[in-house]
Amino acid sequence: MGRAPTRLVVNADDLGLHPALDAGILRAHREGIVTSATVLVKGPNAARAVPSARAQGLALGVHLSLSTRLPPAAPASHVPTVAPDGRMRGSWADFARAWLTGQVRREEVELELAAQLRLARELGAEVDHLDAHQHLHLLPGVRPLVEALARREGLPLRWPDRLPRVSWLRAPGPAVKTTLLTLLARAAPGPMPGVRRVSAGGVFEAGQLTESALLSLLESLPPGDFELGCHPGEGRPHVPEDPGWRYGWQSELDALTSPRVLARIERLGVRLTTYGALAGASATASAT
Repeated sequence: MGRAPTRLVVNADDLGLHPALDAGILRAHREGIVTSATVLVKGPNAARAVPSARAQGLALGVHLSLSTRLPPAAPASHVPTVAPDGRMRGSWADFARAWLTGQVRREEVELELAAQLRLARELGAEVDHLDAHQHLHLLPGVRPLVEALARREGLPLRWPDRLPRVSWLRAPGPAVKTTLLTLLARAAPGPMPGVRRVSAGGVFEAGQLTESALLSLLESLPPGDFELGCHPGEGRPHVPEDPGWRYGWQSELDALTSPRVLARIERLGVRLTTYGALAGASATASAT
């Protein structure tokens, strides 16, 4: 019996947040290995980005957000603890602190998440999966709300549970954050019935996914179904919603469109795919 295939979704986060990021995502799909993107539905450019993505056949999920100074999708008066001044909190740490100290109402989070999914569809997205901006769906108490939404809608969910690697020691800050997320993912109870979690990597490399890092990640993939998260963009944009944000958007775009990366994927026999295709394959396998 031959080796089981490795099927990989390469998903670009933050579609709709900034025109330069959107341009990079769309180019990484046209010319590179990106197969999917997740949209921040209240991003300033979301209403333009979603039709553009659909026009070139880019699969879309929803990047559920509870931070980064975005306005809520639900009426602000209905979610005052999620968006205290009409916008969400500035960072994942601000939200986590408020959530874990009881300052955010559970029912408001549930309302806001459902409103974001609804708005994505109103913008024209044929949603095929869910993930969360800054991985806030891993927080205790938030996870069951996101999984309940995924189960109700029949959508798979990103699950960043890749084990630490020796190479992480070169960057202690990202290593600590990524290890914490892995621990949260692996310590969580099993998924709700009917919810599929897809193992995801690229968290440590977020904002620094160079060609060499991407080649190394590809070499480390075992057989199975995985997602690689990424953040391509053009140039070095200023993002007003998070002015301190400094990612290597252009270097990630260069890596994702690199001929060496494309050649390595072909040599390894990695099958690039989408969440929708994975769900279809699972349904076919179950039927047989």
